[in-house]
Amino acid sequence: MKYVFPEHFWWGSASSALQTEGDSRQGGKSPTIWDNWYANEPWRFHQQVGPQETSTFYRNWRQDIALLKQLNHNSFRTSLSWSRLIPDGTGEVNPQAVAFYNNVIDELLAQGIKPFITLFHFDMPMAMQEKGGWENRDVVAAFSRYAQVCFELFGDRVMHWFTFNEPIVPVEGGYLYDFHYPNVVDFKRAATVAYHTVLAHASAVQAFRAGLYAGEIGIVLNLTPSYPRSQNPADVSAAHHADLLFNRSFLDPVLRGEYPADLVALLKTWDQLPACRPGDRALIAEGKIDLLGVNYYQPRRVKCRDSAVNPLAPFMPEWLFENYEMPGRKMNPYRGWEIYEPGIYDILTNLRVNYDNPRCFISENGMGVENEQRFAENGQINDRYRIEFVSEHLKWLHKGISEGSNCLGYHMWTFIDNWSWCNGYKNRYGLVQLDLASQQRTVKKSGEWFAATAADNGFNEQETNDD
Repeated sequence: MKYVFPEHFWWGSASSALQTEGDSRQGGKSPTIWDNWYANEPWRFHQQVGPQETSTFYRNWRQDIALLKQLNHNSFRTSLSWSRLIPDGTGEVNPQAVAFYNNVIDELLAQGIKPFITLFHFDMPMAMQEKGGWENRDVVAAFSRYAQVCFELFGDRVMHWFTFNEPIVPVEGGYLYDFHYPNVVDFKRAATVAYHTVLAHASAVQAFRAGLYAGEIGIVLNLTPSYPRSQNPADVSAAHHADLLFNRSFLDPVLRGEYPADLVALLKTWDQLPACRPGDRALIAEGKIDLLGVNYYQPRRVKCRDSAVNPLAPFMPEWLFENYEMPGRKMNPYRGWEIYEPGIYDILTNLRVNYDNPRCFISENGMGVENEQRFAENGQINDRYRIEFVSEHLKWLHKGISEGSNCLGYHMWTFIDNWSWCNGYKNRYGLVQLDLASQQRTVKKSGEWFAATAADNGFNEQETNDD
C-alpha cells in the first residue's frame, strides 16, 4: 500500500538550543539551570556528560543545515536560548547571539527550510531561576519581554513561533518527581509553576497579536493519552484524573482559553490551587493559539489505586491513580517506554472531536536506542527498528488525516544524535549519527529512508518492509 500525505506537508525534525548548540558558556551566553546543576551535581548526569559542548551546532550550523537539506527537510524546529540572547534575563540583548540566530534563520530559508522557532525549551536562565523561576510573576513579565525581543528581531522571517516546548515537563521534573532542577517535591508549588507558565504563554501570544507580526504562534505539548486498565468506573475515573493533570492542564487553556472546571474543582478539593489575580482569566483567554505542536512518544496506562495513601506523604498526582503495566505491551527496552502507534491516531481524533479540529502537526516522535554502534554495517548505522517505528506511526497518522484531522506535518526527534538532559548521550535518537570524539556526522539508514519519504511525500509499505 502507498501512503501519500497532503500537499505541502511539513517533513522535518526537531531539536533545542541547549541540546545541540554547545558553547554553553561562550559567545556571551550566561548559565542556564542546567549549567548550574551540572557544575554542582555532575553525578546526576549519565557518564557525567554535561551541557558544555553538546552537538556543537553553534560552530557547525552551516554543515548541519546542509545535512537537513540532504535529508529533504522542508521545515525544522529548534529553540532560541533566552540566556544566550539576553544573558541576565531582562537587560541588554547580546549582539553575538543575534548574529548567530540571524545566520541560522537565513541559511535555513536559503536552503528552502521553514524555521519553526520555540522560545523556551526547559532552559531557564540561572539569573531568572535565582528570582524564583516560574514561581515568580516577575519572571513571567521578563519572558513576555524576551518574546517581544525575539518577534522584533526575527519576526520578519520566522513564520511559525512556539512559546513553550512540553511545559508540563519542567513542572513534573522540577517540582514533583526530582528529575530536573530545582529538584523540589511540592505539588502546590508545581501548580503555581504550571499556572504561571500558562500566563507567560498567554502574555507572549498577546504581544505577538499586538505587534501584528506575520505568521502564526502556537505551543508544543507532549500529549500522552491516558488509557484506563478497564471500563470499571474506578479505573475510568483514574484515567480522567491523569488526563486532567498531565494533558488538559495545558491543552484546554491554549485551545479553549480556559481551564477545565473539573480540574479546578479537583485542585480545590485537595487545597492545591495556585494564587490567582484579577485579570488572569482575561489574559488566559487571549492565549488561544493558531497552531498546536503535538509531541507523542508513549501512552499513559493507569488504574485506580489498590492501596491507601500515606497521609503523611506529600500530596502527589499518584494519590488519584496508579500506573498500570499492560500485559503483552510492546516496549522500547532502552528507554523503558511502551511503543503504541495507535496513540498518535487517538490524539488526533480527540483533537478533532473534542477541540474543534485545530491546525496541528506532530512536532516530535522518535525512538532512542542505546549502543547503536552494534548495528553498524559498512560504516553506517542500519537502524531498521527506527524505520519501522516511524513508518508504523505514520500509518496511524495517515489514518487520522484521512478521517479529517487537520494535521499539517510530521517532525522527527531528532535530526542528529544529541545530548538529552540527565541521560546525556545514553540513548541515540538521530537520523544522523554523531561521533562525539571526532564530531563527524554520518547519515544513518533511517536518514536515507526519511529523505526518500519526504521527497515522495509518502512511502510504500512494501519498500519499508524490504528495507
